[in-house]
Amino acid sequence: MIQLTENAIGAVSRFIESAGKPIAGLRIKVEGGGCSGLQYGMKLEESAADDDQVVEMGGLRILVDPASQPMLENVTVDFLDGLEGSGFKFENPNATNSCGCGKSFS
Repeated sequence: MIQLTENAIGAVSRFIESAGKPIAGLRIKVEGGGCSGLQYGMKLEESAADDDQVVEMGGLRILVDPASQPMLENVTVDFLDGLEGSGFKFENPNATNSCGCGKSFS
C-alpha cells in the first residue's frame, strides 16, 4: 500500500503533537481536481471511518478510504524542507502524468 519516508513520519508526528486534541490518524486520499485531474489530500482525523483501511507505520496510523486505496498503491510520501519551502511530496509510480507541484496527477 502507501509508504511514508522517515522525514514524512517525523513531520506528521510533529503536527499530531501540536494538534491539541486526540488524533486517530492521518487521512490520505485522492480526489478530483488539480491541474492534472486528480489531487492528493491529507488531513488529521479524530476518528476513523468503518470502511477505512488502516496502515500503521513508524508509530502513525494512516487512514485510507476505499475509493482512494487503488490509486495510492505503491505511493511514497516524503516531506521536503528547503530554501524554496517545505511540504509533502507524493511519488506515484502508477501515474501517467503529474504536474510540477507533486500534488496533482492522472
